[in-house]
Amino acid sequence: MSERPSTASTLRPGSANSTTVTLNRPATSGGGGGGSGSGRGTPPPNENKRVVTANASPRPKSKTDIQTPCRNIVIYGYCRYQDKGSFHQAPPFFLVTLRRNRQQTPNASESLRRKLNVDSPTFTPAKSTLAPKADAAPFTPSKFLQAVEPQAYQSLQQGFESLGLDSVGSPYRGQYRTDTSSPLKTAAAAGPMLGYTDYGVVPQVNPYAHNGSDLFYQQPSFTQPLQYHLYAPIGPHKQNLDANQRNIHHLFISDNLREELQRKSEASLQTLQNVGLPQVDAYHSLVPLDLSNQKSTQIFGYPSWIYKAFSSGDGKAYALRRVEGFRLRDPKDIMVVQRWKKVCNANMVTLYNAFTTTRFQDSSIIFVYAYHPLSKTLADEHFGPNPRYLPPRHPQGGPAVPETVLWSYMVQIASALRTIHQSGLAARVIDASKILLTTNGTRIRLNCCGMMDVIHPDTRSVQEHQQEDIVQFGRLVLCIACNTLAAAMNPHKSMEYISKYYSADLKNAIMYLMGVIQQPNVPPKSMDDFISKYAYAYLVNNLDSALQYDDTLESELCRELENGRLVRLLSKFGFINERPEFDHDRNWSESGDRYFIKLFRDYVFHSVDEHGMPVVDMAHVLSCLNKLDAGVDEKIMLVSRDEQNCFIVSYKEIKRAIDAAFMDLTKNQRR
Repeated sequence: MSERPSTASTLRPGSANSTTVTLNRPATSGGGGGGSGSGRGTPPPNENKRVVTANASPRPKSKTDIQTPCRNIVIYGYCRYQDKGSFHQAPPFFLVTLRRNRQQTPNASESLRRKLNVDSPTFTPAKSTLAPKADAAPFTPSKFLQAVEPQAYQSLQQGFESLGLDSVGSPYRGQYRTDTSSPLKTAAAAGPMLGYTDYGVVPQVNPYAHNGSDLFYQQPSFTQPLQYHLYAPIGPHKQNLDANQRNIHHLFISDNLREELQRKSEASLQTLQNVGLPQVDAYHSLVPLDLSNQKSTQIFGYPSWIYKAFSSGDGKAYALRRVEGFRLRDPKDIMVVQRWKKVCNANMVTLYNAFTTTRFQDSSIIFVYAYHPLSKTLADEHFGPNPRYLPPRHPQGGPAVPETVLWSYMVQIASALRTIHQSGLAARVIDASKILLTTNGTRIRLNCCGMMDVIHPDTRSVQEHQQEDIVQFGRLVLCIACNTLAAAMNPHKSMEYISKYYSADLKNAIMYLMGVIQQPNVPPKSMDDFISKYAYAYLVNNLDSALQYDDTLESELCRELENGRLVRLLSKFGFINERPEFDHDRNWSESGDRYFIKLFRDYVFHSVDEHGMPVVDMAHVLSCLNKLDAGVDEKIMLVSRDEQNCFIVSYKEIKRAIDAAFMDLTKNQRR
């Protein structure tokens, strides 16, 4: 039996001179074959042979009949067309590579005849000519790989794997192949929250996380920070100013308050791209706000997540608290939300709505709360990685948390609980991780109120839940005062610490809340009783601080009071000055009294000094605009640009001219 293909003679079937030529070929997975002739033979069982009978009708040889060995098998050890025969015309996929190999190995046909037989070992090249250099950039075909079909790409990928090589950049990578041997790729295929590329998991950045280090909510995006330094004054500051003198920064809102409000506005408006979160009911552009991606069921018994979203109804931002894997047993349980919507207090987060959804590929319930940007929890403030109050280095250094801060917390929480209890409800969530700190860390707001009534409807009375709220309130204050969450585990030792470093009023208040003071024939504890007996004096102090802060904000608001009036005046300037045409008059803006308006604009904004340098004086601008808006009788001299004409007019006359010109522009709208 010969390995070389023979040309069959033209003989009739059944004649004595008919011959059968059998060709050996390497085993393939396909098993099908087709010769060039029209006859067909039957191969022996378990033999991978192709039978060519001699009775095939002859036909002239063409270019495609040249028995050229497949270069894909020679180079890669695999070809998607190998089940159609060992010798066929290779597709023009690696045409350049084939020509290069033909020039390098001119005797490839003779080598193939010697090596390709049924006993040939698996093809393993000694040295791959396609191995990239160590310092070479990965080659990514820009046109061909986009046109390759997924099936063709799979066949090509198998050829790369047989050579021990990985594929180059391709749009099908990660879609048709999942390498479970790499933990990064396995994690990338697990969920959409991790950004996956050809090089593994890409760290993402969440601008809403306080530390920005959690990979679960991070995204490869760059956000241009606000230029806060443009609003800050440049020192040194001149302090010896007279009573009638003002600095430019004294005319506007203070820098600290401006920066705080701008940061909150930035956090409210920012969004994350390609986070894979769906639109839930009427809320879209969801942004995760959790600082950790670990599921915790400690508070609610179910994993819960918090998102910021915008409502398509009113366009405002809301906080969505999602309880994962919860199924509503009784539709009546969610009706309690209607009662919570009526509860309004300055020290609690308002609940607006609650509904169930399956948009997260599971059964979840969503609670819609008011969104407070840049807020922190008491757990992050006091027990987080970077606590606000550190324990004193010396044992006799005093308490870690000032007593005034504790009384401020207690008064505000007591105010919220008093309102909730008077509404016939119970908070049932008095935990450091569910209490927010807003407004520069001075405002306390109870969060997640009303969730426990829906998730865990209890048969116990409301009075029992209210008494439990008071006990949990006392434990929370005890933990914050001792600066550790383990203080509630050993209350006797913790109370010794309270007696040593804090006043007797604080000690008695905590003992009352925790139920240590027991008196017979006394009605149940209430927030009214607590405030009247223990927190009355501190409540007055806290109220005074709140009113002082209110006065501060009012004074800051007065600085911005006239800004709207000046903006309206500047808008009228923009409508009148340099108008190309009005009422078929191209010179309308520079004729009549309107010429004074143009010259006054130059007087305010385009003044120069004796050296011809521009005068950039904000005080001059504000003074002129305020006098113009008031219409004073003070007169000024306006000089034309060619310095040939001078006009002496008053602010009252210029104001009258502006009002008349603006009335002309708006007369058609009033008809």
